[in-house]
Amino acid sequence: MTDIRVRVRGLAREAEGVLSVELEPLGGALPSWTAGAHIDLVVPGAPVRQYSLCGDPSAPRYRIAVLRESDSRGGSRAVHERLRPGDEIVVREPRNHFALEPAEQYLFIAGGIGITPLLPMVRQAQAAGARWRLLYLGGSRERMPFLDELAALGGDVAVVARDEGTRADLIAEVAASPDALVYACGPERMLTALAEAVPDADARLRLEYFSAPEIAYEPGGPFRIRLDRSGLELEVTPEESILEVMRGAGVEVLSDCEEGICGSCETRVVEGQPEHRDFVLTAQEKANGDCLMVCVSRASCPLLVLDA
Repeated sequence: MTDIRVRVRGLAREAEGVLSVELEPLGGALPSWTAGAHIDLVVPGAPVRQYSLCGDPSAPRYRIAVLRESDSRGGSRAVHERLRPGDEIVVREPRNHFALEPAEQYLFIAGGIGITPLLPMVRQAQAAGARWRLLYLGGSRERMPFLDELAALGGDVAVVARDEGTRADLIAEVAASPDALVYACGPERMLTALAEAVPDADARLRLEYFSAPEIAYEPGGPFRIRLDRSGLELEVTPEESILEVMRGAGVEVLSDCEEGICGSCETRVVEGQPEHRDFVLTAQEKANGDCLMVCVSRASCPLLVLDA
């Protein structure tokens, strides 16, 4: 994955606790991106973090928005406290496992900072002439970024702030748009409720997670992996991940979250049947069985051959 040096062109306070960061290239043009994409942000002395691109894909610069987390492990704190205009940092080229699929109608549901990947999607849907509705949930309007930009679109935007005494009925919202493709990003509790509210979730629902849901999997037995390019054949025990075994054998694998939500460690499957445990791939992509996230996924066969 390519590292790209960029300069911080500007910072803006978008809401209480939310800072947008505009990044410009140091040379040449930035790689293109599509709505739903994210980049890795590499700030010296802080963990690498993924942030959704929330600007205009046709613009020559990238824009992200960072919520200052109260329990930050250093990523959001570094952006808010240390990053300043003129600073030169590194990003990694955009990746997109949350792309907007063609449809005649969309229902977008954002929880708090989950608006970031959905904002360019709404613009894209409007430009394509599709029908759309955005349900934007938050604790208070003061903590909900980009309200002015959404209002300027003039579309069907419903803002629901808890401190105003209103609540959203997700089941009713989904039922009111039975033909819509549903895109949602926000807290795990909201996404879990949506997965239960959408009857044909595999066909209609697309989710972007901030953190991996807690799911109790059966540990399963050991299996073997063969690395196609190097010829190495290695055993993966129930206590190890494929990623850990590969690294233990000296094989470099790019990763970040190691929870199955960022897509950094995606690896192509040459032969065998993966047991998917990630929250990145769609149901169809999982059914295809031609890739997996080695940080969390396993094998449902004795031998899995990987392109590594």
